[in-house]
Amino acid sequence: MKSYKRFIGDLQIKSFCKKYDIKNYTINSDGSIDVNDDVYLSCKKLTELPLRFRNVTGHFWVYTNQLTSLQGCPTSVSKDFYCSENKLTSLKGSPQSVGDCFYCSDNKLTSLEGCPKIVGSHFYCDYNQLTSLVGCPEIINGILNCRFNKITDFKGISEFFEDRFICDGNPIHEIYKLFNTSKCIKWINEYDVIQGNKVIMDRLEEVFHQLGMDIPKNIEFKNYEII
Repeated sequence: MKSYKRFIGDLQIKSFCKKYDIKNYTINSDGSIDVNDDVYLSCKKLTELPLRFRNVTGHFWVYTNQLTSLQGCPTSVSKDFYCSENKLTSLKGSPQSVGDCFYCSDNKLTSLEGCPKIVGSHFYCDYNQLTSLVGCPEIINGILNCRFNKITDFKGISEFFEDRFICDGNPIHEIYKLFNTSKCIKWINEYDVIQGNKVIMDRLEEVFHQLGMDIPKNIEFKNYEII
């Protein structure tokens, strides 16, 4: 038999689910819920999540709120996870796996620590305060969009990533646009071409050689010193 305390807890969970139109859910013994459906909690002026989620088989949307933490988010989401337009400074509490797209744009993120290891489709972390991509998913089966941050190198991106990379609005873009293909990322990292605010020219030339591309004449950078 359920304890009185647990019974009251279940009533509160059911009340929240009714309020936020969450359907097809199961309450777990630890007070978290599994949802065999979409969860839509966007534009609710939430400062924290009202429930603890575990597994969600649909989309999980919490964008355009006032969240400062992802505490309570599901550990797995089968479709999209969308937490853009909040006040997040950290991705700790993110799902461990996301079946489709992961959106954390328009926050105050300074690090990608805590994001899932595998994203089934696109990964969007644009319009934040990132200086590095260290901590980004090991596997991204789609676009990696980090526009308008402060990123200066390609460290953190898997050597196996070969999909579309969007990085305009970052210092790194003036190096990337020389190649305009994500295939350059592996070689730039492998040859350690970028060292702080310096670019090692002979190593950069080796990247062009590996890709079978001609080296542009009179290369100049605004954000890097060529040595």
